[in-house]
Amino acid sequence: MDYIKKSLEQIRENNPHEEEFLQAVEEVFLSLGPVFEKHPEFEKANILQRMAEPERQIKFRVSWEDDNGNVQVNSGYRVQFNGAIGPYKGGLRFHPSVYIGIIKFLGFEQIFKNALTGLPIGGGKGGSNFNPKGKSENEVRRFCEAFMKELYRHIGPNVDVPAGDIGVGAREIGLLYGEYRRISGSFDAGVLTGKGLTYGGSLVRKEATGFGAIYFVEEMFRYNNIKLEGKTAVISGSGNVALYAAKKATEKGIRVIAMSDSDGYVVDESGIDVDLMINLKEVNRKRISEYAKERPSATYHEGWEGIWDTVCDIALPCATQNDIDIEKAKKIVAAGTKFVIEGANMPTTNEAMRYFLDNGIIVGPAKAVNAGGVSTSALEMAQNSMKYSWTFEEVDAKLKEIMVNIHTHSVEASEEYGYGYNLVAGANIAGFLKVAHAMIAQGIY
Repeated sequence: MDYIKKSLEQIRENNPHEEEFLQAVEEVFLSLGPVFEKHPEFEKANILQRMAEPERQIKFRVSWEDDNGNVQVNSGYRVQFNGAIGPYKGGLRFHPSVYIGIIKFLGFEQIFKNALTGLPIGGGKGGSNFNPKGKSENEVRRFCEAFMKELYRHIGPNVDVPAGDIGVGAREIGLLYGEYRRISGSFDAGVLTGKGLTYGGSLVRKEATGFGAIYFVEEMFRYNNIKLEGKTAVISGSGNVALYAAKKATEKGIRVIAMSDSDGYVVDESGIDVDLMINLKEVNRKRISEYAKERPSATYHEGWEGIWDTVCDIALPCATQNDIDIEKAKKIVAAGTKFVIEGANMPTTNEAMRYFLDNGIIVGPAKAVNAGGVSTSALEMAQNSMKYSWTFEEVDAKLKEIMVNIHTHSVEASEEYGYGYNLVAGANIAGFLKVAHAMIAQGIY
């Protein structure tokens, strides 16, 4: 543990203002004490500091013209964190909160998430502080074209393969790919994932993160011999992950009773009408308050944070990082919730996570639960490489198998290193071991 503590001190000193990144590093590294006792070669290779330092950080200016003819300037980022097991793979986030610390936290998490999938993809992440909310279609197009004019230099099917994230959906991926194709003069479909089905996209990609989260929940319940049908769930968020987690949860007999957006949340004790919610949020891009206007059994509440006052069996934070802090964690435990399933990236603070584990809550950690999206992105890459497309059922079956395997490998790692059934520690260890062994096999790089 001395090596881990010294490494954390050095990393904090080197990255003093990057709170989210430091949180992510600490959460992983403090699980690894038993690993270093068994593998002294990792300390000799100084694997922790090497793993916490990106292989490459790229920051660039994005200048674009708004509809009034004014030149706007944003920052663009791509962090190619670790390519030991494959090309860098991770999404692009367009949101005003984006800065290098957010991108590094997401890229660091992506290393282990991607390793857990069992597929040959390394960890990376990118984005911009551009906010697509409130922008016209032409403004979004001009921004995406300007962004790709710099990003294209750093990506490729065997180098770095971005995808979508918050603020980057099918529309943005299409615009980014169109600009890449114009610049490169080549139809390299495998350079971006999350593409439309007409130009190299994969079936199930839109649903994958949400579906994968529920496949992981299903496996958790099966392993613990607990009946899933009839349980209640609260899902924060109403974006892609939340919507399709709600859809699959409902199919599995879970009653989803609350969902949220950045303005507030709705409670529907009869069960969220998922088709109505998808139509409102995904098709018509309306606020969640509209759901209560169309659904008499639902009530709308201002302020999204109050959603965790809702009593449920399963808490599924699917909105954004640090959704659940210690105060919300105490409410969730006091309400009798037994399962916390992290659908978003790092939605629980480290203090809240410790509180959950200390109070016997079974946690499905983000780097495992959230891996369905990147898994299907990698399956999209495979289809692009083969110039072939699988059916919805084929991709869905592969996704479910990956999620079951992630649970299995996390359980095995947790038990081997003395943690019992602790999926948080198990996912950290299983992901870390795969990357660490690959790094050592390739020498000092």
